[in-house]
Amino acid sequence: MSTQVILPRIMQVGENASLEIPNILASLGCQKPLIITDKMMVQLGYASRIQETLSAEQISADVFDDTVPEPTVASIQAGVEKARTGDYDCIIALGGGSPIDSAKAIAILAKFGGEMKDYRFPRMVTEQGLPLIAIPTTAGTGSEVTRFTIITDETSDEKMLCVGIGFMPVAALVDYKLTTSLPARVTADTGIDALTHAIEAYVSKKASPYSDSQALAAIKLIGPNLRKAYHNGEDKDAREAMMLGSTLAGVAFSNASVALVHGMSRPIGAFFHVPHGLSNAMLLPSVTAYSIPAASARYADCARAMGVAAEQDSDDVANQKLLTELKALNEELSVPTPEQFGINREQFFDVCQTMAEQALASGSPGNNPVVPSIDDMVSIYQGLWD
Repeated sequence: MSTQVILPRIMQVGENASLEIPNILASLGCQKPLIITDKMMVQLGYASRIQETLSAEQISADVFDDTVPEPTVASIQAGVEKARTGDYDCIIALGGGSPIDSAKAIAILAKFGGEMKDYRFPRMVTEQGLPLIAIPTTAGTGSEVTRFTIITDETSDEKMLCVGIGFMPVAALVDYKLTTSLPARVTADTGIDALTHAIEAYVSKKASPYSDSQALAAIKLIGPNLRKAYHNGEDKDAREAMMLGSTLAGVAFSNASVALVHGMSRPIGAFFHVPHGLSNAMLLPSVTAYSIPAASARYADCARAMGVAAEQDSDDVANQKLLTELKALNEELSVPTPEQFGINREQFFDVCQTMAEQALASGSPGNNPVVPSIDDMVSIYQGLWD
């Protein structure tokens, strides 16, 4: 059976890759970009740096900086209006997963109209919106190389998964130098998100030899370097490894899909405003423990790739070491429990059934080595309080 691989048309990877933006635009035949970002990227000077780089080549770029963490239907509407009325011929998405996800949605809606719910899964979005050039500033989401975007419908508190080649950026500029200013909390949350992408892609029922190669390469980069980047943000080697690992993990899950952790994570974010990487981290140890019996060899491979298990370890031993490592990683990176995050236990338990139903509807749990029932997911949610 063959595997279809979908990637950006252009990838520029390495130190100062973001400074190649004028050449990227020229190769795409674009001359009037709109930069979609957030206010932090403006405050840090990253947006003006892109503008100055373009200005040196006589290209003027406007900035829309009103994207928000965990983007909603309402939060992207102003961006849609700006992109629609400004006669722009492309979009530059600058930032973490939220600005890039916002830009993906804006690029489609500005060109084709409609509402975000019209594009939600299971519809496969093949329409090509405004050309999108993604410049990630976190080592986590991998959104620069994926055909997914996630936008919350605030009327129902549902994180809508939107899928299709129409959401794939035409170019990705992967510059680790843009991550050196990340605070430790963001480094941890996005780093565990990337690790989760790689592990879930590797154990996914949709995995292929191609996605396997990307996933294992990502795990080998992220496993030994996440703690280093967390404790010392100026560690350039660790930052570079994390950035490349994040992108490779994005390639892996864009082509193999994510599984149960992500399916269960999105509703926690929607209902309780937990950052996506953090809710993944909360779930990763318990979902891994639940899933190992159905894919023992695969999870053992992940443990060995992370460097926590030896090649000679049996799969059972490797998997015990994997679970120990995932719990230790959460502890060292100060990942809170839902209770420590400030979530009310009674409110959480009240929506466990709804969250489980939304998780199942997203399709991601269907890719898991063992496909859970609603009751299984409710038990896993409730187990986060033990």
